Amino acid sequence: MSRQWNQFRPLTHIPVIFGGLILVTGLAFLFGLFVMWLWNWLMPDLFGLGPISYWQGWGLVLLANLLFKIGPHHYPGRAHRSDEEWKERLRARFKKRDNEREDTSEAAEQI
Repeated sequence: MSRQWNQFRPLTHIPVIFGGLILVTGLAFLFGLFVMWLWNWLMPDLFGLGPISYWQGWGLVLLANLLFKIGPHHYPGRAHRSDEEWKERLRARFKKRDNEREDTSEAAEQI
């Protein structure tokens, strides 16, 4: 145990963690700049909306992340469903809808 403790050097991990934080922060700000550029390029011409500032672009990134976050959502009090279970329920729903459409079209053909 003491041999492992001697090999553990937490100060060697600090630059990696600090560099990772700087990289993530920099990418977040670059993404805000990209959204601002894309908005100012497309939205005024397409929809007649005014240009936005950098901070408004970054706010749009944050808002989109809050509204449309992709990934598993775990809500307290709800059972977590696996992706396969969710996909199977969706397939069953579409299959049921297709069967109903076929029945409706067959009934319309008989009339």
